[in-house]
Amino acid sequence: MTRTRSLFALCKATLATTALMAAPLLLSGCGFKPLYGEEKGGGAEVSTELKDIYVANIPERFGQQVRLALQAQMASDGPEDPHKYKLLVHPSVSAESIDIHGDNTTGRTRMLATAHWQLMTIEATPQLVTQGDTQTLDGYTSTYEQYFAQTMNMESTMGRIAQTLGEQVTQQVATWFRTHAHPATISDDRPKAYYPSPNVIPESEKGAPMEQEGADAIPDMATGRAPIDTNF
Repeated sequence: MTRTRSLFALCKATLATTALMAAPLLLSGCGFKPLYGEEKGGGAEVSTELKDIYVANIPERFGQQVRLALQAQMASDGPEDPHKYKLLVHPSVSAESIDIHGDNTTGRTRMLATAHWQLMTIEATPQLVTQGDTQTLDGYTSTYEQYFAQTMNMESTMGRIAQTLGEQVTQQVATWFRTHAHPATISDDRPKAYYPSPNVIPESEKGAPMEQEGADAIPDMATGRAPIDTNF
């Protein structure tokens, strides 16, 4: 009985291994090509192009986390040799309080992070090669009675967000190298709306403090959103 089970398990493992090895061949017949795979026919390899990118410094601690994630993603198996392109990334994070309790505390903080990136050439007169936008959503549970745990929750969330933004930007840049199709960018041409902010003391008698609408056209004061300190 034991021998029969061993033979059956061995056959299952062999079949699974064979299926995994044959999967790339079957997918290639359908037109599928690995994004970071080798390009046949004289085309530039995406992994090689990514190693030619210098990731410019990004201010503040969160920016440094995003930069480290980008460097790790683009270097891949390393070592990188950035001398051809320069990547400029501008990340931002906002926090929104949800699950509002009766005492006006919140049980959950939702964080939305966006990043606009530009790929420039490294030369005397840098040229814009391509650009794009990406965003990600994450959050953590609020624990007001445990301040250390609250801080750890926020820092862990910021680390995950930075890693995700790095992966998404790297994927968009790699896709451009493969297809030369420009990623979608967020249009900023629409007129901005401003609302009076009742929670801020006026600086003079001539005008009331105003607050700009958020990405969803709703003012932050209406949803509990607030820009957070990324120098945590």
